[in-house]
Order: sequence, then C-alpha cells, then structure tokens
Amino acid sequence: MSIFPEDFDPHDVDFDALYQGRQLVEGVDLPSVPWDIGAAQPVVIEAERAGRFHGAVLDVGCGLGDNALHLAGQGHQVTGIDAAPTAVEQARQRARQRGVDVEFALADATSLAGFEGRFDSVLDGACYHCLDENARHAYAAALHRATRPDALLTLFCFPAGSSGLAATMGISEENLRTTWGKAGWDITDLRPATYHVNADAGELVTAMGFECEPVPGEAGRLQAPVWALQARRA
Repeated sequence: MSIFPEDFDPHDVDFDALYQGRQLVEGVDLPSVPWDIGAAQPVVIEAERAGRFHGAVLDVGCGLGDNALHLAGQGHQVTGIDAAPTAVEQARQRARQRGVDVEFALADATSLAGFEGRFDSVLDGACYHCLDENARHAYAAALHRATRPDALLTLFCFPAGSSGLAATMGISEENLRTTWGKAGWDITDLRPATYHVNADAGELVTAMGFECEPVPGEAGRLQAPVWALQARRA
C-alpha cells in the first residue's frame, strides 16, 4: 500500500517545509532530507573533473549547497539558487562554516529574473523532475536567457517509471530531447547514471517507484537511477 494519498501531486511539494523538518506527507516523518548526503554528489564531482564547468557557474535547485560548495572549492565562481528560503539560509550557513565563497540566492528557476546573460555553465542536480510540464519548458527557456553562447548544461533527473509517482514525476528520453531542443540547447550526451540519497529516506524513494540499491562502502547511502544529460547552448 502506498504511503502517498491518491491525489498527491509531486510537483506541488512544499520543499521549504521539508527543509524545516516538517512532513512531506501527513503521517510520514522523514529523519532527514532525502538528497542530503552531507557532501557533493559523486556524479557532480565526476562532471567537474571532466571539465563540465567553467566561467560563471549556476547551480539550479541548489538545496543545502553541497554541490555548489564543492564546485567553488575547485576554484569556480558559483551562484546557487533555490525556491526554498530555508534551504538558501542553511546553504549560506554551510558556506560560512566551511569558509567557501558562494553566492546563494532565492530565485524562481522558471524565470531567473535578474540573471540574464550571466552564466557560462549550469548544474541541475535533480531540479528538472520537480517541475510540471509547463514549468519545464519555461525553465529551459529561462536557462537559455540566463546563459552566454556555448554555455554548458549538466543535468541529472529521475527517469520515467511504469507506475505511481515514478510515472508522474520521472522524465522520458523523448521529453528531455524535445524540451531542451526547442529551448535552444544541443544535447551532446544522454546516458543512465546514479544519484545518491540518504539511506534514511530509502523507503520514501522506493514508495515513489524508483529502485534503490546500497552504495558499496557507504553505509548511510543508497543509489537511485537518473538520467545524466549534457548540452550546449546553441
């Protein structure tokens, strides 16, 4: 039996409530934010090593800031944005605690007002699949406006599932190619990868319809399948 009510819409999640430690679904207490592993995602670390980030970098849906902090620690000029005020404030606290310089700001990813023509690289660490279909198109267009010619996009999102929330929230290959292509982005690579989640939230992720497996050598983490997309701004 699903822990989610029949009328639950994953695109209407109150993420600020999650960062405040409140319930995602009535009766379901989460001991931690599911994607908070206390460090940068391994796929982000790999992307940085592969030279996917240069110039001014935008981290969209930065959450608690660990990916942005890692990129800044590698010498990049990074701006992290999120729509959840609590996440932005906690990200700023982590930056102060670690002595890392990152600009964290509250912003709407579907408009990115005030950020026009500013960035050379973009990281989307699991933001895209949180948006409904109309918002995805607005977001892709907003990123085109916020970036400079030949900017690089690195994006990770849940793949489409066959049932439940995975079918509603997950993203198909066709969706990625169509949406980003229409918005002026040339996809240069698209392949399966894995994203780490906090093991405490494994039951929730599984209930959503996404398969999780233990991460070898990491007792507190599970790994879930994602798309890894790379694109260049046309």
